Parts: sequence; structure tokens; C-alpha cells
Amino acid sequence: MTTFLIISGLLIAGALLFIVPPLLRNPSAQRVSHKAVNITLYRDQIRELDVDLQSATLSAEHHEKAKRELEARLLEDVGSDDPATDRPRYGRTSAIALGLALPLCAIAIYLIAGSPQALIPGQGADARGPAHEVSAEQIEEMVQKLAARLENNPDNIEGWVMLGRSYSMLGRFAQAASAYASAVKQSPNDAQLLADYADTLAMSQGRSLKGEPEKLIRRALQIDPDNIKALALAGSLAFDDKNYARAVEFWERVVRLAPPDSEFSRSVSASVAEARTLGKESVPAAPRSAGASAAASGVKGVVKLAPELAAKIAPTDTVFIFARAAEGPRMPLAILRKQARDLPVTFSLDDSMAMAPGIALSNFPQVVIGARISKSANATPQPGDLQGLSSPVANSASGITVVIDNEIR
Repeated sequence: MTTFLIISGLLIAGALLFIVPPLLRNPSAQRVSHKAVNITLYRDQIRELDVDLQSATLSAEHHEKAKRELEARLLEDVGSDDPATDRPRYGRTSAIALGLALPLCAIAIYLIAGSPQALIPGQGADARGPAHEVSAEQIEEMVQKLAARLENNPDNIEGWVMLGRSYSMLGRFAQAASAYASAVKQSPNDAQLLADYADTLAMSQGRSLKGEPEKLIRRALQIDPDNIKALALAGSLAFDDKNYARAVEFWERVVRLAPPDSEFSRSVSASVAEARTLGKESVPAAPRSAGASAAASGVKGVVKLAPELAAKIAPTDTVFIFARAAEGPRMPLAILRKQARDLPVTFSLDDSMAMAPGIALSNFPQVVIGARISKSANATPQPGDLQGLSSPVANSASGITVVIDNEIR
């Protein structure tokens, strides 16, 4: 705030030094033009508004509004008939008046169009208080205004994208798909836009990627084979078709492209593990050689739910069953996904369910087996999830029992 006041004061002082001295000179040697004074004031006020905009104490919208108001007043003043006249009697009075009026005018404009609260610690743009909360009604009003503006300006592709995202957040997927369709018409070769359109269109037709969404996904991947969202959707499409090998192929590419150790990457890795498991179950097992190691068979056991927690789950809640090193990386070494309706469920975890290349269950002699129930199907533990863990066991152990008996806080 101090810096802002110093800069503002210097600007005002500079303006006064430029305007006032001529008014205090010998009256007989100076003629004062009212238009020239107004133009000078206008320029100084514009400079002040520009400084406010650059220092983020004035929004772009308010900056433009205040600038238009100043321009309108200037046009009105300059457009009037005001020839330069000799005003020797009022030179000193004018200087005093301007010396008071200029800073007061600047302060008034800032209070009307600026953001004074941004100068108060804790009250700026980053403050988080009740005054900064936006209600659902306000969001709805803003979305309606945006939709109305786009009716008059249909070529605004950024506006259509923003409208599509807004409708998606409100759960109005049919309208979101219509907005994305308008954006795609103007930018048909934008892979990300095509993927967003496919996702929203699928949501509008009961989460089904069949039909038009599938065509959009293919177009997006033809344009950009490494588009993460298009790859993720293509994997989901293959998974729904029970083409688990193809789903793994798409999702593994997503894991390679996504930020490592991110929540998104972990979630997709869990989907990869599930697709591998289902793919393995759908293909007859090849005869195991006599020399196969015990570690290759993995760990086996059963997961149960403590009776006292039964009321806290729904049949469709996701159950993650995983193995992680007793000593070493916290990242799961193998993971299996089921539903709460399957409990109690037997499991088998092995190297084919590895979450990352080179990090296999058989590489760690001692592992911990865990099971977690998630209502959000999020691979990352969340408060409210139910979980159970085993004690450290050998990586080839069998007959393990894991009881889900505590809630994550």
C-alpha cells in the first residue's frame, strides 16, 4: 500500500508542477486555454489509471470504464466553444483550485472505479472471506449473461469454450455439448477441444462414448496422438468394449505423459491394473512351468469388512486392494479394484499388476497388503474412506486376511 501511495503522490505532484506554475506566472505574459488544461488533466488521469491497472489495484474492466468516462467528458469539454482568453485576475485562484481539484478528482475516480480494498492487507484479490464467496445464483446469472453475449457475438470461440465448461460444472451436459459444438465449428482441428466435446457429449447421453463421441475421440487422436484426455477416453471406450489389452495400451501412454506421482497418474495406473486383471481373467491361463518361482505367483488372501462399518458403505463403492513394500517406496506395487458388493472377496496380487515398469512385487521380500473402500473411486486416500492393513508378509504368502476396520480421518 505504501508503494502505491508514493507512486500516486509522485504522479499527482508531477501533474501539479506541470500545470500550476504557468498559472502563477506574470498574468500579462500568459494566456490560459481551458481546453489545454482539460487535455492535460485527462492525460494525467489516464496515466494514473494505467498505473493502477499495471499494479493490479484496478481491474481491466473498471480501467476501461473509467477511461471511457474521461474520454466522454473530454470530448464534451473540447467540443464546446472556448477560445483562449486572457484571464490574469484568476491565475492564482485557478492554480489553487487545480492544486486541490486534481488529487481529489484522482482519488474520487479511483474510489468509484478501482479496488481500494486491494491495498488493505488481507483484503485484496487473494483474501478469502464471505464477501468474496460467489453463490450459485450469481454463477447462474453470470452464465446466462455469457450465453446472451454469445448470441450477439457467435464468433467468440473462447466464449463458447468458457460457456461449455460452465455448463459442465453446473451438470447441464446437453447445453455444454451444444456450446462445445459451436466452438468446434470454428476450430475443427483443435484436439483438446474435440476431446472436451466428446467427454461432454458422452455425459449428456448417459456416460456412453458410443456413436459421435467415439468419432470425435478418433479425430482428436489423428490430430494429436499424445493428447492425454483423448487417450484416456479411448482407453475407457476400449474398456467398455471389454478390449482390455487395448485399454491398457491407451492408459499406459497416459501414465507416461501425465505428471509422475500426480493423483491423476495414480488413478489411471489403478485403471491399468484393473484392465490387466480383467484381461488375464478373460484369457485361459497358460500352463506354468515347473521352474516358476514362488514369487511369481504373488500374494493371495481374502478381504473382509468389519461388521460395525457395514452401514457406512454402498454396494457400488469402489474397493482398492493393493500391495506395497514394507520398507521402500509408498507407491503400490500391485493393485486390484473391486466393488463393495463383492465383499468378502478373495484376491491375488502379482507382478502382472505392477503400477510402474521396473517396480515389481517380487522385487520386495516383505510387503503390506491393504484394502480401502472409496465412495469417490479415487485412487488417492480421502477422509471418510474405510481401510484395513495387514502386517508385513512375504511376497509369496497365501491365506492372508485383511479386515477393513477403520475410517480415514
